Amino acid sequence: MANKFELIEKYLIKFLQQETFKTSLKGAVVGLSGGIDSAVVAVLAKKAFSENLLAIMMPSLYSSASSIEDAKELCDKFDIRYEIEDISNLLRAYKANENSTPLRVGNFSARMRMSILFDISAREHSLVLGTSNKSELMLGYGTWYGDLASAINPIGDLYKSEIFEFAKFLEIPKSIIDKPPSADLWDGQSDEEELGYSYAQIDEVLINLVEHRLSLKEMFERGYKKELVQMLQDRIYKNQFKRKPPIIAKLTNRTIGYDFLYPRDIKV
Repeated sequence: MANKFELIEKYLIKFLQQETFKTSLKGAVVGLSGGIDSAVVAVLAKKAFSENLLAIMMPSLYSSASSIEDAKELCDKFDIRYEIEDISNLLRAYKANENSTPLRVGNFSARMRMSILFDISAREHSLVLGTSNKSELMLGYGTWYGDLASAINPIGDLYKSEIFEFAKFLEIPKSIIDKPPSADLWDGQSDEEELGYSYAQIDEVLINLVEHRLSLKEMFERGYKKELVQMLQDRIYKNQFKRKPPIIAKLTNRTIGYDFLYPRDIKV
């Protein structure tokens, strides 16, 4: 019997190819942070597009020392083309005019990186690939129109805990798999410290809430921490707007997002 992740790999490679070629574009651009999510996407895209994949590393003055090293190690191992676009000067210019908080600087960094990716994708005649996993998407743990933006996302239906398993299957370098999850948006930033729980704890609850549709009462009866369950449910509902395109006020019979729902591969 085929391994679960062997089947997922084959499906996602085909998904990337089909969804990209529908647009008449030939390849993809991906932001490579040195983290596990973008590493998994980059390896899948390399298998889907070969030389028509370009990885972009976008360090800043807040990036950890290992970020570029780990990203380069991945590119060397899988023969991935890459460019480096340092965003430090963009951040310095922004901070010179604003008394910013770390969160605002982090969001600005994410949006600048996505702007660079979309600009390079136009030059390369390629699509920008998303690197947000299902745990992040459900919790809204990402920057709106920053790292949450993309043309297509191959890993958005895989929970973070599954990403770790998938990365091992894909033989992602151990230096990437073993590092603590971090968006690397400011010095010392840690995903799990911000959320207050490990991804293993979070995903176990999310799977029961989202996939198995258990009620809060059922979750509490099974012994899950009330604070954790309530926090996750609140974040799921609060951040629904991040998972949807802009809401359009309905004025006609066929409004985009309401009645006019044709996918791009069906002709009107």
